This record gives sequence, structure tokens and C-alpha cells, in this order.
Amino acid sequence: MTPAPPTMLRAMNGFPEPQRIKVGETELAVYEVNGDPDGARPPVVFVHGWPEIAYSWKNQLPAFAAAGFRAIAFDLKGFGASDAPKDPALYDAAHMTGDFEGLLDALGIEKAIFCGHDWGGALVWSMGQLRPERVAGIIGLCTPLRARAPAPPLTIIEQRFGPKHYFVQFQERDTPEALFETDPDRFFHLMFQGPAPREKWPALIPHVYDLPGRFRDGPAPSNDKVIIPEADIQVYIDAYKRSGFHGGINLYRNIDANWRFMDGRDETVAAPSLWIGAELDLFLPPEGADGMDALVPDLEKHVIAGCGHWIMWEKPQEANALMLDWLTRRFSI
Repeated sequence: MTPAPPTMLRAMNGFPEPQRIKVGETELAVYEVNGDPDGARPPVVFVHGWPEIAYSWKNQLPAFAAAGFRAIAFDLKGFGASDAPKDPALYDAAHMTGDFEGLLDALGIEKAIFCGHDWGGALVWSMGQLRPERVAGIIGLCTPLRARAPAPPLTIIEQRFGPKHYFVQFQERDTPEALFETDPDRFFHLMFQGPAPREKWPALIPHVYDLPGRFRDGPAPSNDKVIIPEADIQVYIDAYKRSGFHGGINLYRNIDANWRFMDGRDETVAAPSLWIGAELDLFLPPEGADGMDALVPDLEKHVIAGCGHWIMWEKPQEANALMLDWLTRRFSI
């Protein structure tokens, strides 16, 4: 382990300071609060999504440590204080879960419970499929595990929502990240708006999925609807000014590659698993988890009422209570 660069060695509103850990050719910034120094339970590894960073777990790390767990968050490759190579091929599910396994090796951990949100949720389900021997349990926030699509996912998305869906627009090399980097402050105030009521969803779709267009041409984001405090949003802004936006967008550039990689592979996740959805998540509606039990036989499911996509910020107490209740039941000392 080596210290983080001096510019990153500042307390982020009470969040742990990072250690940089070498994983293959990449150094990852790792943040830890250890409430289980004797190692009585498997550690919990928190995996953020996009456009997030490890700091997204600010409301979880101390609560999990207080409940007796070793809580570990890290900036994914391409994010925050971690290395950010530009080659999109390094961001497919095989490489990303390889990073997770390498991190466990570097920390001397045999198995961990992986907790992921958004893209982090997709990746922890991939971890359960591709590297099950390193997985003690899985918690997915918002992101369900779905069966492999019958056709390339990007083709399906474009046919259903049109070419301006951000999944499709993000396939263009360099353009979306260059756009968002023109004004990170506007970007994060746009992204972290509170959820719309369900009765308004039909009028919002498909325009709501045109993230580049909304950023470029839409009205200024309403500050009174932002669900993250300004001091915390500034942490995101600073992090993305450092890393750029290409790391997260490269995850989207591997959607079809990941689909091809899973052809003929076992999609089942055997580890004990918990899925928590959000009632007002327009991007990952909870009904998307219908039928998950066929792929995840040992599954418990919950939905938090009145909550949108940013579940860790909007309803941290409710989310923590559900996760810690499940963890203490399934991994009791």
C-alpha cells in the first residue's frame, strides 16, 4: 500500500482518507472503516456506480463498521483517485471483476460480501457469476440481475427508445465525456435531482434518457430539488475534474461486449443475495427485478417507498436497516 497523492489526502467531509493499492497494472484508491478487527465475518466491499465514486458510500461505511463489519469502499478504475486508463477494453466485466479479485488478494481477503449500486450493482452480479469462489454474499441496490437478452442490448435499447438514449450516445468515442467535462458543476446538479412521481413518467420518457441533450440544451438544474448536500456534490465535482468522465462512460461502451462474453456461460448466482429496489427509480424501476429468483435462488427482495435512484443518499437509514438486518441474519457470529 502507498499513500494517496497529497492533493487527495484531505478529509472528505468525514470520509476516510484513501490508501492506494496496486492491483495488476492499476492503482486503486481504497477507503476503509474496520468494525471487525478479529475477522469474525466476511468484509463488505462497496462498489459504486456512475456517475459516482467511493464517496457515494459515505452514509454506509460508519454504520456498517458500527454494526461489526469491516467496510471497504474503493474508487473503481477510471474514477476518483484511482488510475484512469482510457482504453475502453479495460472496462468490460471480465477486467472489472478481475480488479475486484485482485483487490481481495492485495488485502488478504479470501471471500467478501459485495454490495453494489447502479453499475456497481451490475458488476457485483457479474462477480457472483464469473468469480463465485471469492463471493460470500451479494447486495444489489436498484440494479437487478436479468437473464441474457435475446439480441445485443444496445440494438434493443435503440429500437425501444431511439438513438438519443444515453446508452447509445455513449458509444461515440470521446464525445460524451468531452461534453460533460465542460461543466461538471452543472452535470452533477442535473444528475442528482429528486425523483419524479410515477404518474409523470409517461410524459418524461424517452426524453429523460437523452442525458447529453438535457445537459447541453436543457434548462438550468433546480438547486432546490437536488437530493445531495452542496458540500457533498463538491466532492463529486472535484473527483471528476481529476479523473475525467471517460472511465464511467467506458463501462457503457462494453454493454454489448459483456453480452457476447456471457454467451453459453452459467448466469446463475449461487451466493446468498439481497436486492433492494426504489419505488421511484425511473432508470431502474423495481419491476425490473421480477423473475430474479430464477437466476438467484437464495434471494431476498425489498422495495423502499418514496425513493429514487440515489438510494444511499435519499433513504440511507432505511437502506442501511434493510442491509444490516439481512447481513446479521445471514452472517451471524
